[in-house]
Amino acid sequence: MGIAESGVLGTGTTANRTKLIFFDIDGTLLDHRKQLPGSAKTAIQTLQRLGHEVALATGRSPFMLQRVADELDIDSYVGFNGQYVVKRGERIYANPFREEELDELSRFAAVSGHPLVYLNEESMRSSMKHHTFVEQCISSLEYPYPEYDPEYFRGRSIYQAMLFCEEVEEQQYRDRFAGLRFVRWHPYSLDVLPSGGSKANGIAQLIRSMGFEPEEIYAFGDNLNDLEMLQYVGHGIAMGNAPECVKQAAKYVTTDVDRHGIARGLAMVGLLS
Repeated sequence: MGIAESGVLGTGTTANRTKLIFFDIDGTLLDHRKQLPGSAKTAIQTLQRLGHEVALATGRSPFMLQRVADELDIDSYVGFNGQYVVKRGERIYANPFREEELDELSRFAAVSGHPLVYLNEESMRSSMKHHTFVEQCISSLEYPYPEYDPEYFRGRSIYQAMLFCEEVEEQQYRDRFAGLRFVRWHPYSLDVLPSGGSKANGIAQLIRSMGFEPEEIYAFGDNLNDLEMLQYVGHGIAMGNAPECVKQAAKYVTTDVDRHGIARGLAMVGLLS
């Protein structure tokens, strides 16, 4: 594992063939103030100028990633942690929940006093009118408290839910809903995914459509929902601000998002020249 900040650099590869590079958003492209560092923007523009393909791979919904996509001129992405895949502006894959799955989860969460937020490609709605955990988590993404609609999941495609509870309370959900995936992204919240959902699966859909092999793929990530992605691609790069388990899953480790981690990581693997 090459570690940029220790001076031990990965060898990388600069073969002539175009590469595909995926970037997580929060904590990877966006810093702790939800700002895109200038060095990251410049590095990605260099990738594009060199002819490489660039895509996003995020837990965010399409409506929550558009600002970053527009600023970086990116039109391919894996959203909802792999449940919704867009190639050059056109959706090529979707993996929504079954309504009965969300019905059972919603009933259990309501009895337990835990709110849910349901997300589709256009919007999100909350199962509770107000809850401190929802307010704190959603505001950290720079969005207002979602509108109240506990029936929002009925009759429409929902690709991801957020469950709001503390870590000591989450095991009951894992035990009861073995067919769903629960991935913690905040001390007060977990992403809930349909069966088989992961960023790795979404990436597999996109690279197959674009004609790449996993060995030609690079990915940057910083959190638990990035584990499968970093292990799946040929060149997984963990941010310096990632937890230790994420760093261990990656082939390389770059510096913190606030210390030019994207630019340094891309240079480390030889993609900026």
